[in-house]
Amino acid sequence: MSLRRLLPRTLLACALLAAGAAVAAPLDFSFGVINHAAAGKGEDTLRQALAETDADNLAFVVVNGIKSPSESCDDTLYNARHELLSQAQNGVFLSLAGSDWITCRDRENRSDAIERLARMREIFYSGEFSLGATRLPMLRQSLTPKFRSYAENTRWEVGNVIFATVNLPAGNNHFLLDGGRNNEFEDRLIANRNWLQHLFAFAALKKSAAIVFFSDGNPFGPPPKRSFFRAQRDGFAETRRLFSDLSGNFAGRVLVVHGQSPKPKTPSHILWTGKLGNVAVGERWLKIVVDDHLPQLFAVADADGERR
Repeated sequence: MSLRRLLPRTLLACALLAAGAAVAAPLDFSFGVINHAAAGKGEDTLRQALAETDADNLAFVVVNGIKSPSESCDDTLYNARHELLSQAQNGVFLSLAGSDWITCRDRENRSDAIERLARMREIFYSGEFSLGATRLPMLRQSLTPKFRSYAENTRWEVGNVIFATVNLPAGNNHFLLDGGRNNEFEDRLIANRNWLQHLFAFAALKKSAAIVFFSDGNPFGPPPKRSFFRAQRDGFAETRRLFSDLSGNFAGRVLVVHGQSPKPKTPSHILWTGKLGNVAVGERWLKIVVDDHLPQLFAVADADGERR
């Protein structure tokens, strides 16, 4: 019988986290990722996914986005979704999605993205522990004074694997064509570069087996299409190069779990290029197995545990 069957959920989380101190400790656990941003539906869809992950033996759950683009951006919805995530039995980490803030408009139908981003940070990204009944410790990039605004970039550890969220919204990483309007994009580009460099350095120092990143946008997706007048800048180009360079110098594996759906009716699977892999969550929740008996350490599994 596995450790996950023997221990209550909270004790299991503590055991897995404590195992991080021993590099040689075997890895055998699973985590879930809910892609609510891509579901295109309301609270019932998220509630059902949380109930399904609560019923599984998971080390933690990452939720990509608390709302779909068609839902309201007001504080009432934000607070209701925060309460919903807090009621989960698993430890829950939120990966910020573009639909949470980029698509928001004010009463005059002007972009309200920057104000809503700040509000999301206030509501969802405070404290030193995950949401949910199983409270897992985390660290935020905002602990660094220069990047105190970027509380959504968080990291935590299970066993000898480092997990981290990075704010890379879908929709070309929030790069805007209009000149003089890309301060948010440029500042976040600098913050994310620092965040990735810090994480790879930390993982190398600890001799971690792997780093797993969670993001909304797919930094390895095709570049944006050309507009009628000019080529659109690829908002993920710098980040994609950084992932490639840093993973090439890292001894362990690197996995990026993003919220951009695969082709319809196509099961999610990990695409590997050497030690660097990426996987799309799809519209439902995805279960990922971490097992050091696997040739590539990670595998996608369905809710019944069948690996593919």
